Amino acid sequence: MSASASLAMTHLVPLAKEFDEDKVTPGVLGFIVFAVMALAVWGLMKSMNRHMGRVNFAEADDKAADGAVPDTGKSTA
Repeated sequence: MSASASLAMTHLVPLAKEFDEDKVTPGVLGFIVFAVMALAVWGLMKSMNRHMGRVNFAEADDKAADGAVPDTGKSTA
């Protein structure tokens, strides 16, 4: 190895060790928080699907019950 290469390695290696590993990765706490949030979203979606299954989307035919002719959207003009 040349002298300039070893000099560069001695100056660059300490720079690589300067940053804190906790600031670069979220770690175990970040994984736990993400997992809890994922479980919460899954539970909310499951609950939403159950509630949406109970909703009656059929519209009440109020005009037909009153004896009026339902509007078909066709113009007589």
